[in-house]
Amino acid sequence: MPLTISVQSRHTLTSNLERRFPGAIILDVTSRGSQPWLRFSPFYPHGGIPVPFSPETLGASVEGIWQALKVFEKSDIDVKKLAITTMKGIKRSSRSYGKVLGHRAGIDGDRLLSYLEARKQIYLPSYLWVLENFLGEEIEKIRHLAANGPILLLDYETNCDVLDLTRPLSHAGLIKRYAENAWPKDLS
Repeated sequence: MPLTISVQSRHTLTSNLERRFPGAIILDVTSRGSQPWLRFSPFYPHGGIPVPFSPETLGASVEGIWQALKVFEKSDIDVKKLAITTMKGIKRSSRSYGKVLGHRAGIDGDRLLSYLEARKQIYLPSYLWVLENFLGEEIEKIRHLAANGPILLLDYETNCDVLDLTRPLSHAGLIKRYAENAWPKDLS
């Protein structure tokens, strides 16, 4: 029996999800979820995550790495984001720092990556590393549950297309791909 995993918005009322997907198991994989599922959140401080293009530099969370390497009109990288373990105060926005210029290819990098390049070369490898090194048991639980019925992964974002740059990427979509052994080999 093939796995039945879908990504749904965390903003949808649980009662509506239960009506649309009767019998489905609902797993909130955001930072607002419960253990062990919140461990899938990019904000979760697993620690020891290699920072792409930065040998011997580690980050506490995937989101911390992503935000640390972001470059704005009025602000360069912020390595302090790599050490945040509270899951709060990680985001950096254009409201505060001006237009996003790109992501630096490493802490000491001199090249800025486009949004798509940064997704492929920073976010995807960092998230994949976490899946492979910290979340194996949880992935197996998802596979087991999905083999027995539908699973809904709740995320704030529902864009599962790595190449769609019009909306933020859903990490739940990456979990789905990984659990289904369908990680995009050409994108990471």
